[in-house]
Amino acid sequence: MTAPTLDKNGLRQALRIAGGSALGFSLCKLMNWPNGIFFTVYPMLLLGLVPILNGHIIRQFFASAAFSAFFVLVVQGLFSHLPVVMTLLSFFAFAFLFYQMSRGVNFLFGALGVVGLSIQLHFSSYVGNGTSIYPLIISNGLAVLVTVLTAVLMHFVFPDVAPRQAQERPSKAIESVRHEVLLCSSVVTLSFVTFQIFDLQDSISAQAASILILFPLCWKAAGMAGWQRAIGTLIGCNLALVSQFFLYNYTDILLFPALILWTLTLIFSRYHIVGGGIPGVGFGIITTFGILFGQSLGPGQDLVYSALYRFSSVSVAILISLCAVYIMHHILNRFKVTRHHTFD
Repeated sequence: MTAPTLDKNGLRQALRIAGGSALGFSLCKLMNWPNGIFFTVYPMLLLGLVPILNGHIIRQFFASAAFSAFFVLVVQGLFSHLPVVMTLLSFFAFAFLFYQMSRGVNFLFGALGVVGLSIQLHFSSYVGNGTSIYPLIISNGLAVLVTVLTAVLMHFVFPDVAPRQAQERPSKAIESVRHEVLLCSSVVTLSFVTFQIFDLQDSISAQAASILILFPLCWKAAGMAGWQRAIGTLIGCNLALVSQFFLYNYTDILLFPALILWTLTLIFSRYHIVGGGIPGVGFGIITTFGILFGQSLGPGQDLVYSALYRFSSVSVAILISLCAVYIMHHILNRFKVTRHHTFD
């Protein structure tokens, strides 16, 4: 049996993912913009989750950013001093986003909204002592704008060479939709509360991992996604440590980390694309690069501590999240109105 290979369209998509993430990373570091994780990971999500770019996809991307900004600015601004109310409102916001994912038509809006809202809620909850939340919102909005412009540029420079066949999403029973929405929104809300209670301010990568494994929306696929995410994180962290060996103490020379990020992302985008373009091992590896480079790498910084800490924290987060998914799955399957028909 021959190993799966990239076709010409797949190669172009890999070039778009690598180029977009490296360009976003380079621009935010060159301009000294905060929250580099947005500028590095968002291009990976936009260019990696969907192989095409059109008006509907761009509108979903902007809408997800607007929804997250509104919730953080207005809702959290009004109710952050009421933990129970804030938890309930967060649950309903996540439920709305996962409903969009489960229905399929606005999957990208829901997926990007869940990631963006969770990260911003996490960061903004530690804003205080004279600091403002507005730089966080502005940097996220700027990252969205830069990501869309970067995606347009990448599709112009590396266009597909053949038309892509449209993939139809299978229809779901309403009971399965209820199951997926309640399951995923409950686990994400539990993740948010847990990170708040234990004051895990530096564990944003672990929180992001606990969200990304829910993208398949059901227990059986989430278990596989969690295992693949753990493998991807392990590989990504080890390669980041190897990258630090080559970078040594030259991280302040932007060309070097940008080139390494581009090379690693290009190589492992192949595994993501030949696997069908769904979040798996390859996607876990490249998003690990994005988080480590965007969050931890800069002048006078290195990846060693961040890589070691990230793998340990992500492993624990994935294990706890999968336990919560398993429990919620069996609770919801006990009731006919929330039973997931696919896995009966």
